[in-house]
Amino acid sequence: MEFKPDRYDRMLLAAVQQNSQMPQSEMGERVGLSTAAVNRRLRVLKSEGVIERYAACINPKAVGYGLTIVVEVKAESERADLLNELRESFKACPQIQQCYYVTGEFDFLLIFLVRDMEQYVQWTHQLFLSNNNVKTFKTVVVMDRVKTGMQVTIDR
Repeated sequence: MEFKPDRYDRMLLAAVQQNSQMPQSEMGERVGLSTAAVNRRLRVLKSEGVIERYAACINPKAVGYGLTIVVEVKAESERADLLNELRESFKACPQIQQCYYVTGEFDFLLIFLVRDMEQYVQWTHQLFLSNNNVKTFKTVVVMDRVKTGMQVTIDR
């Protein structure tokens, strides 16, 4: 059975996305619930998989990752086992911030955060050039981070 967040859950989800370190008492004041009710609801949202994890948003440049690169990858073969191997290699790469299996002219869309072009070139050799199931890859260098984030719009 699918979990259906109610109005209070949706308000809590919006609040926790805005600031996951907001005290539960403050969240309760905002949404009209007691601190205990907020705590209980957040635990349920986490156990149901609605809240996947709590995280901090870090400025990549502040920690030395000044280059964002978007990569389109086309697989040689779409055999399930070979695609799964590609998926796993992308999941294991610490410089890949996001990986999407997509429809269209290519199979994967990757978002890399790297220190510099030299580091990216090293990863291209390891992930693409030495992999027999990578047919082609196209690199796009990001000039400016106009908008980033992982917030989900919460309809009330």
